[in-house]
Amino acid sequence: MLRKLSILILLLITSGIWGQINDGNLNTLDNRYVDVYGDTAKIYDKEVEVELSDKTYYHDYKVIDYKMDTTYIDTTLTMKKYYKFNLERKDAFELMPFHNPGQAYNNLAYTFKGNETYPKIGARAQHFNYFEVEDIKYYSVPTPSTELMWSTVLEQGHLLDAMFTFNLSRQFNASLSFKSIRSLGKYRHSLTDHGAARITMSYHTKNKRYFVRGHLVAQDLNNDQNGGLTEESLFYFESNDPNFSDRARLETNFTDAKSVIRGNRYYFDHFYVLWDKKDSLKSIPSDLKIGHQFNFERKHYEYEQGSANSMFGPAFSREINDDAKYSKFYNEAYLSLNSPITLGEVRFKVNNYAYNYSYKSVVITPEEVIDSKLEGNSFAVGGEWHTRFKKFNLDVDASQVISGNLTGHAYSAMASFKTDSTFQVRARAYSNNRSPNFNFLLNQSDYKYYNWQNDFKNEEINGIDFVFDSEKWIYASAYLTNIGNYAYFAQNEDTGQVEPRQYGENINYFKIKLSKEIRFGKFALDNQFIYQQVTSGEEVLRVPDFITRNTLYYANHIFKGKPMYLETGVSFSYFSKYLMNSFNPVLNEFYLQNDREYGGFPLLDFFINFRVKTMRVFFKLEHFNSGFTENNYYSAPTYPYRDFVVRLGLVWNFFI
Repeated sequence: MLRKLSILILLLITSGIWGQINDGNLNTLDNRYVDVYGDTAKIYDKEVEVELSDKTYYHDYKVIDYKMDTTYIDTTLTMKKYYKFNLERKDAFELMPFHNPGQAYNNLAYTFKGNETYPKIGARAQHFNYFEVEDIKYYSVPTPSTELMWSTVLEQGHLLDAMFTFNLSRQFNASLSFKSIRSLGKYRHSLTDHGAARITMSYHTKNKRYFVRGHLVAQDLNNDQNGGLTEESLFYFESNDPNFSDRARLETNFTDAKSVIRGNRYYFDHFYVLWDKKDSLKSIPSDLKIGHQFNFERKHYEYEQGSANSMFGPAFSREINDDAKYSKFYNEAYLSLNSPITLGEVRFKVNNYAYNYSYKSVVITPEEVIDSKLEGNSFAVGGEWHTRFKKFNLDVDASQVISGNLTGHAYSAMASFKTDSTFQVRARAYSNNRSPNFNFLLNQSDYKYYNWQNDFKNEEINGIDFVFDSEKWIYASAYLTNIGNYAYFAQNEDTGQVEPRQYGENINYFKIKLSKEIRFGKFALDNQFIYQQVTSGEEVLRVPDFITRNTLYYANHIFKGKPMYLETGVSFSYFSKYLMNSFNPVLNEFYLQNDREYGGFPLLDFFINFRVKTMRVFFKLEHFNSGFTENNYYSAPTYPYRDFVVRLGLVWNFFI
């Protein structure tokens, strides 16, 4: 179905007249008051040339996220675009990718959101390319628009992300998108085969009383699992044996396993304006609206293996077929008031979360009886307050579970101050209490040691963040986090197998992040640096002391008439040695290991990126230093990172 839908989307994609989009930095907007219509980009800049109509503006092509924050379809070329040119289309500075795109990432640093009230299914290592609610974008465009993203992969495949958005009227906008990757990989049995189809829509009545938006997402993420290299193959890899320069010659622990995440989600958010009073003399409008959010999602995590492998211990059957099913039914009703009296928006909300996490049957062992499912529902109430006063913003969000099978809360408060263009300062404090993910509480497998049922306490995460953001001076952020009842995976000393555990003491985690680009005429040096420490609880939460990425590049318009903008240079990445987490393919989770430190290897990439009108081309010699450095580069123990590879890709926007 996903393949057929991708063909349909490509047939609908149209290439029209190129719009001359503003070359300025359109990545983000300053925090503006969100009006009743959810438009944070309601500003009117100078008109730019578009061949179709002299009344079309670049800011008419809007991209709206789930929080109603609005940006524009951006056709510029910057270093941020280069860093995000990957499968997830996110900057992976704090992550260490596995060798084949679409596989897992190992965490080098952590950023705790502190806004989650309910647990997730688990198998988090296979969710990096999974579209969550906050990853879906909505569009509002005056004319049909298309974006194509294409890239080569390691071997026998490609990456494609295609989006087509259009409007049937001023009130109705929709988009069709499909992302697909297939990459064989360089090592045995490491195939990646992902597909994700997305459909979005947004509509409002002509009198702008009723608004609705929603999306439908179908995803199928398939990864072959090989268990990493054998001990003998690790020796050949690290000794740089020329007989094994073809990595397919290296033996892996098995070649008959795969893991799959399948998911479908149906989501919509709508509201009706009960009362609306406009006053052009007041910066804050007055209105009262009632709204409702609906989110129904079904998800499967499957691990299949042709024959049981002794590295995971004894098994109930010869063939492994693990299947965890998860479904959630989420409804939220809210009443929102905007008024000068409340100094902004005040929202009261109540939600119900019904869940079902299940396996095929009950497991009976000599020690215990393990249930087949966890199901229940919970009710939570909360409120929000968003106020804007000149250059000062305050956002408060609180949610408390009041009844049901789960307990927890999520409180956060953020204050920010921004000058016109020089700098922005943000400070946030949060407190989060929620259940660990479901696979910590209940797990069933055909492998005997991977069956458990636990009564873990809620994790407690409290923290404060501070951000100073200035393109003129520096970007600096500091994060201080305290974690109680931390849930993690570790090896059992007797069986050697992975099991869930909960840390009984507090963890204190501190992270400082610095970023600054220094320019020398047409040359620039872009720098990112992280220093972090786990001052208490370092035996269960492990991170490298520092991470750095430094990019030296040349940028300029070339050729007469400036038809092309070019960026070319070298990027250097490095992180210090630490006890890097191991990867378990049965659970699709990372776990603690105490045998060896990993890290301390440089990664050098040479790139040539250029833009012609609305087309951006990315050419990269990735990890070109692998041929003259030690073979000590790993994404996780027994999983080497990729060798030198040539990558080519593009992002192309079309406007009618």
